Amino acid sequence: FAPAHVMKLLEIIKGDATSDRAMATAFAIGKALRKIPVLAGVCDGFIGNRILTRYREAGDVLLMDGAVHWDVDEAMVEFGYAMGPYEVQDLSGLDIAYANRRRHDATRDPNRRYIPIADRMVQEGRLGKKTGVGWYRYPDGGGRVDDPLVKDLIREESHFAKVTRREIGKDEITKTLLLAMINEAANILYEGIAHSAADIDLVTVFGYGFPRWRGGLMHYADEVGVENIVRDLTELAKTDPIAWAVSPALIYCAQAGITLMQYRR
Repeated sequence: FAPAHVMKLLEIIKGDATSDRAMATAFAIGKALRKIPVLAGVCDGFIGNRILTRYREAGDVLLMDGAVHWDVDEAMVEFGYAMGPYEVQDLSGLDIAYANRRRHDATRDPNRRYIPIADRMVQEGRLGKKTGVGWYRYPDGGGRVDDPLVKDLIREESHFAKVTRREIGKDEITKTLLLAMINEAANILYEGIAHSAADIDLVTVFGYGFPRWRGGLMHYADEVGVENIVRDLTELAKTDPIAWAVSPALIYCAQAGITLMQYRR
């Protein structure tokens, strides 16, 4: 995880042919490097990037429907992140995620809502801080400055898609993005990609900036209450049944009266 000399997380992937000796060696090397190794199964994005992809996807839907990227960033910073998702994209480069989206073009569900705003940003050369312009402007390589041209671009894409924009407040932004991440994380748990909810918390805190004082994404979900999360996701699923299909792990926990931390496949 970048920057490698700073980030503590190390996802260690176990494939079908990975021997116990290889896994033990990988964990020993990780500990020798003073990293925090977490076991992950094989899937696209593993644990962390899979949650990140859903986080960004949900954010882009909010932009299309009425939000502005700096409001999204501000909402997540107020929740406890050091940076919001769009400022982070500017640092990593918008072309990285763009290439990943192109890789999925052939297999993407045609019935799933796709938001082209970030694609257009790349097509217009807005790759982030390395080009001086992305979701924000960076005059003379300095700090970020809000760019009204991006706000206009977002509104234009809403118009092209015939979307009637609405007012979306910070509370709705925060709640929606957290629900998206929690639901994806629960699917990762259900599929056995992550061994436990605690492992997902390690990944989100030490690799993806989830506020440590909140205990991790799954700990936070348990604090909110699984039944409450299922209720809210069920409402969101009425607007998009594909993107917001409730994870079987969440449904099971709600019905069994257990927490995500107690869930085992």
